[in-house]
This record gives sequence, structure tokens and C-alpha cells, in this order.
Amino acid sequence: MDEKITTKIGHVAHNDPFDLFDVWFREAKNKEDTYPDAMTLATADAQGRPSARIVLLKGFDPEGFVFYTNYESRKGTQLGENAYAALCFHWKKLERCVRIEGPTTRVDEAESDAYFQSRARGSQIGAWASVQSRPMSGRFDLEKRVAEFTAKFGFGKVPRPDHWGGFRLVPDRIEFWSEGTFRLHDRQLYTRDAEGTGWLVEKLFP
Repeated sequence: MDEKITTKIGHVAHNDPFDLFDVWFREAKNKEDTYPDAMTLATADAQGRPSARIVLLKGFDPEGFVFYTNYESRKGTQLGENAYAALCFHWKKLERCVRIEGPTTRVDEAESDAYFQSRARGSQIGAWASVQSRPMSGRFDLEKRVAEFTAKFGFGKVPRPDHWGGFRLVPDRIEFWSEGTFRLHDRQLYTRDAEGTGWLVEKLFP
């Protein structure tokens, strides 16, 4: 008897990708051992040269997916040159991936301020101390700057640096991938409709 071909996508009833993402993300937070909010962020510079790194998802809603960074870092600089980016979640235990593409915009200052004040004080100091993506001669360079900003702010409130804040990726393409036997995976693609108000749904060959 031939082995049965199976998939685990379980999302045919969802017409809105954000509803499905919410279901999958809650399952990931319950099942994955560490960092269910970790996602690969791919960006490209003005010449189209790509780079990728892991960042953490800090919020999502029908407007998009939010992460925070130093605006003067490599990713921040690239997003200033080329606003389009891609995200990829991989949840190993669930055997699922989500791929997201679209343009990015900076979140408003009030939203960045609110998130910054929710961070641990050490992380707030670190946002001031780290000249992210720039060369340093050794670890002492960073430790010295941490000490300087720790002394500067003392026991008072640490304000958000102007060079630090959030980006929101506004998706025009979201793909949900689920493991299948014999590498016959299940893929469901959501793309924005022509009016930009709804979603078109397609099944893709694995």
C-alpha cells in the first residue's frame, strides 16, 4: 500500500492572511522552545545588493509587521535607499514557514517612544551606546560608551535616541508553507488585490 500523502496547513477557511498568521503565531508561542518571534529580515541597497539578518517581531496588525532598530545601521540605511523588504518565519516544531514581502515605512514617533519606554533600562542605554554596524577596535569601545551613557542619564528617564525606532513592513504578498510528506508541501499565497483593499488567494505547487 502506498504511504498516504499528508499536509499540515489547516488554513483553507481563512480569507485574511492576518487572521491565519495570528493563529499560527499563537501556536508557535505555545510550541516553539525559543524565540517564536524571530524572523529573517532581508533588505537590499540602492544597487540591489541583498543582506539578511534575524530580528524580532514586536507587533502586527492589518497595517503590517513591526520591528525596531537603529536607523543608521546597515539595515536601516538600506531601507532608506530601498524601502522594499522581506520577512521569513521558520517554526521548526510546527514544520511551518511564513514569507512576507512589501514596502516598509517608519512607525510614527509616538509608537517608537512607547515601545522604547517599555524596554529594559539596559537595552535603552544600549541603544545610545551602540553605533550599530560601525567598526570598533575592541569590546572596550562598547563598554566605555555604555559607562558614559549610564552616567549621563543617571537614575533619570532614558529618552529614545533620534536614530532609533520602528519600521512597519506593509505586506503585498504573504505565503504560508507547511511541511508535507515526500516534499509535497502545502503552500498558500495571499496577494493584494488591484484596489489594495482585499486579498487574492492561490494554492502553489510545492
